[in-house]
Amino acid sequence: MNIVLKQVTFEEKETLRNLLEKYDYEFSQYDHRDVDSLGLFGYFYLDHYWVESNRWAYFIVVDEKLAGFVMVNTYPEVKDQTCDFQIAEFFILHKYRKRGVGYTAFSEVLKRHQGRWQLKVHPKNVAADSFWQKSINVLTNGQYEKILSYPDTEYDDGTCGHIYFFDNTAKKE
Repeated sequence: MNIVLKQVTFEEKETLRNLLEKYDYEFSQYDHRDVDSLGLFGYFYLDHYWVESNRWAYFIVVDEKLAGFVMVNTYPEVKDQTCDFQIAEFFILHKYRKRGVGYTAFSEVLKRHQGRWQLKVHPKNVAADSFWQKSINVLTNGQYEKILSYPDTEYDDGTCGHIYFFDNTAKKE
């Protein structure tokens, strides 16, 4: 299985927008967000990924087939903690889950973006929390901190997120 992280081009923005709708639909079971009058969730920051230098959007491609996406930025979830990067959104289509695709994609993201990370997870999304805990643990050799229900990190349903803090800066020998 060939897993590739491909930066999303401006011309591919509509494809990412379509996948974001699927992601938001799935995520609405946790945050209870409603669609707008057109039946869409929308993604307010989508255009920012092509006009701001501190945002990156990647497609996750498996054997030349679109399998998901990951969006990275430099805006901290927790304002009183330093952060170089955070995962804004991460989505793997069901067909590709539990096959190492997410782990491989996340590993590649960490290679491209080294520094101090924050990552927020909705507590009701138990599968995602398990995935992040296992992946971060392996990729940081257990060097991370997880704080449950971190204050001022509310989702649309008012639930505070669990926050992972870790640093993947390459260590100099």
